[in-house]
Amino acid sequence: MNDDLPLARRDQIAERLAQGQPVVAAALAVEFDVSEDAIRRDLRALAAEGRCRRVYGGALPITPASAPMAARMDAASERKSALARAAVSLIDRGEFVFLDSGSTNLALVDVLPEEFELTVATNSIDIAAAVLRRPDLQLVMIGGGVDPVVGGSVDANAVQSVTQLSIDRCFIGSCAVSPKDGISAFGLADATFKRALLAASAHSVALVTTDKFDTRAPYRVAAIKAIDHVVVEHDVPRAQHTVLSKAGTAVLRAEPPAAQ
Repeated sequence: MNDDLPLARRDQIAERLAQGQPVVAAALAVEFDVSEDAIRRDLRALAAEGRCRRVYGGALPITPASAPMAARMDAASERKSALARAAVSLIDRGEFVFLDSGSTNLALVDVLPEEFELTVATNSIDIAAAVLRRPDLQLVMIGGGVDPVVGGSVDANAVQSVTQLSIDRCFIGSCAVSPKDGISAFGLADATFKRALLAASAHSVALVTTDKFDTRAPYRVAAIKAIDHVVVEHDVPRAQHTVLSKAGTAVLRAEPPAAQ
């Protein structure tokens, strides 16, 4: 094996990731005639530089959807607010609502009706902080080890905690969405948490920015028909709207963002 020239090898791997190609450690080890440990060191270094997201067996390119929560919070804020305004019409007075970690679900906090006497549970640090600033909302925080990319807790403790809840309506975070593969996540722990959340919820809603339809993630969470409502942007192609409806979910289209 040849572990020489790690920087040159790392640059080649980084170039593939920049082109949107996922990489598999075992395949790279064979290609470059190095140990898998050497490839894993390369991927750890690239992940530390923010150039990829490590997953079991390899790495994924960084996309807007897979960027850390802190980097996503201010992106496309008007579009996310428009989705939130459409989705809030689904909530009934007195509900126990769960807001899964995600920058789009964060936008919901500002538009929740003050007079509805809602209890809001979340596994997200940023969502919990926003809910805490609303004295009209009751907050339940799901804890555990914090995943900085997810922006909240999705470990075994969080999964165990959410199974003890009886949730009226969850707003499930979506890393990637397609009529064929349903909703998917970038991390195994996140996908496991989301499946537990859906199982604990009477109703489910997904707020989906249009870029999520062009994103692929390795861990499937649920089929589209398992989600009661999918809220899409105002300019989602009509064909995409139709395909989602035929997949078995109710599709709610948001109004254009206020800034437009």
